[in-house]
This record gives sequence, C-alpha cells and structure tokens, in this order.
Amino acid sequence: MMDIHEILKKLPHRYPILLVDRVLEVEKGTRIRALKNVSINEPFFNGHFPHRPVMPGVLMLEALAQAAALLAFETLDVVPDDNTVYYFAGIDGARFKRPVEPGDQLVLDVSFLRMKAGIFKFAAQALVDGEVAVEAELMCTMRRIA
Repeated sequence: MMDIHEILKKLPHRYPILLVDRVLEVEKGTRIRALKNVSINEPFFNGHFPHRPVMPGVLMLEALAQAAALLAFETLDVVPDDNTVYYFAGIDGARFKRPVEPGDQLVLDVSFLRMKAGIFKFAAQALVDGEVAVEAELMCTMRRIA
C-alpha cells in the first residue's frame, strides 16, 4: 500500500498530470494495483468533450505507465532523483473498451513481464467497476538526464 505522499516522493509528476492517487497492492517484480479517481474537476474535461466528458485514452495509458513506473522503482528498490526520468519506449496492442467518465474510479492493474537492455515490458489494464476500460502492453525505460 502506498498513499499519495509516498507516490509524490517516487513520481516526478504533479498536477495536472499526476494520475495515480493510491497504490492498493504491490508485489516487487510481479504486479501493482493502483487507483485513479476521475473527477469532473479534471482540466481535460473542459475540452474533451464539453457536451459529454470522457477521459482521453492517452491519459488512461499515462496513468498505467505511472503505475508501471512505481512497480519498476519498487522492483529495483530505487527512489528516482531529479536527474532520472521514466519514458515510454512503446505501446503495443492498446485497446479501448469503454469510456471513462467523471465519477469513475480507474483500477490500474499492471504486471511485470520482463526487462531486457534497460527496457521494461508490462501487461496493463485499467478497469471501471470490474469492466476493462483499456488494455495494452507498455514498454518503458529509465534515463539519466544532465
């Protein structure tokens, strides 16, 4: 379990792009389950779409990537510093199964598949009320910046 204060220590993201509110479970090297509470107050709802607010798919993938980063950091037993960034390296098989609307709670389930040549690969899905909203395989990498 990880609350928002611990998440803020590990992820460099801040409002409005921090998309993980709480970690419910984490098994080093295996899996993580986290939450993103979707509120009507999210800034993207002003334009996506004013007549029918829907969370952008790319932000659902970003939420999954942030959960994946937390799993990677826990697995490696590292706390990233200001010179470490965690980037997308690829997204395969992304499928959007249902819209995510204000009031929904995204349950972010990410499983570690492998790490090769510094690239982490994860199987990820986000669910709302037990229904898959999005699923994808994510590839991510950590880099040092100057």
